[in-house]
Amino acid sequence: MPDNAVKPFREVCCPTIEAVSKAVAAGADRIELCEWLEVGGVTPSERFIRDALAIAGSVPVNVLVRPREGNFVYSEEEAEKMLESIALCKVIRADGAAAGGVTNPGVNGVVIGALQPDGSVDMALMRRLVAAARLLSITFHRAFDECRDPFEALEDIISLGIDRLLTSGHRANAWEGRFILKELVERASGRIVIMPGCGITPANLPEIAAITGATEFHGSRILN
Repeated sequence: MPDNAVKPFREVCCPTIEAVSKAVAAGADRIELCEWLEVGGVTPSERFIRDALAIAGSVPVNVLVRPREGNFVYSEEEAEKMLESIALCKVIRADGAAAGGVTNPGVNGVVIGALQPDGSVDMALMRRLVAAARLLSITFHRAFDECRDPFEALEDIISLGIDRLLTSGHRANAWEGRFILKELVERASGRIVIMPGCGITPANLPEIAAITGATEFHGSRILN
């Protein structure tokens, strides 16, 4: 890497305590915490979140808020579950602050997303989730890759004031979606962080970074 190159920021997806420990030891810049990664990830338990935070130390931890596997069209009951999960993350963050951030530094952010049956962003539900999550960092997850129009969805997500967008560029993985990712980065123009994810490894990360212009990257094998 040239001396003047920007070092990629690497977020590691961790579904177990062992994965958190390995990611921290390997130099992860941030952790996304989830369970059941084999189905795309769901909201982790409170015990898992607190145990992971104790191991993560100063490494920021974002928590996936997804009540079930499957599609991203949610009922009101599921919406309430997501709001409860966000509230719990804020409680854990407050607990970390009260403890001085030593043994439990607190949740850094949440990872959320919701769609309408027609493939558009569910703006009504997203406004509720974003309002509940304020003071936390907010990522819109790969529900984006199931949107009917990625560029329309991008503008909707930006209008919500969300911090970053995790996406494989509307393709099966970030390598296949690299040129759409490049266009998303260009269209975002600094208004939101575009974070390529899915299938990113140390071997392909440099070329994906060069093509897309992205600076943050996500994956479960990104440090291998």
